[in-house]
Amino acid sequence: MNIKKATLSDLESIAHLFNEYRIFYKSPSNTEGAKTFIQERLTTGDSVIFLAGDDQGVIGFTQLYPTFTSIGMKRAWILNDLYVSEDARGAGVGQALLHKARTFARETGAASICLSTAPDNDVARRLYEKNGYRQDQIFLHYELEL
Repeated sequence: MNIKKATLSDLESIAHLFNEYRIFYKSPSNTEGAKTFIQERLTTGDSVIFLAGDDQGVIGFTQLYPTFTSIGMKRAWILNDLYVSEDARGAGVGQALLHKARTFARETGAASICLSTAPDNDVARRLYEKNGYRQDQIFLHYELEL
């Protein structure tokens, strides 16, 4: 397995996995919308996407969005998406993608990586906790839907 930073030449592979990721979280399938969304992120540099691949092709990805911590006066990253194809789960793909995200965050001088996951996504929660991620006990997070 290898991990690489995605480019526009990877668009079709990413869009397919991104659509699967959205379906996992109960969103309707929209391959064209996924392709447009990922193309915009890559073109504008709004996010950084890392792909995991093997002999069969792309089997997982993670997408990081930049932000900043005012208190720490440093860059931070939001790990917004992490997805591994069903047939590749249990092979260490998620672990490898988290390791790549951590290495990248350190290389960019980031103070932290934050993420959210569904409360019932026990597999992901175990993976995150195994890698040192902890539930925030200091701040409450709110969201305003528009």
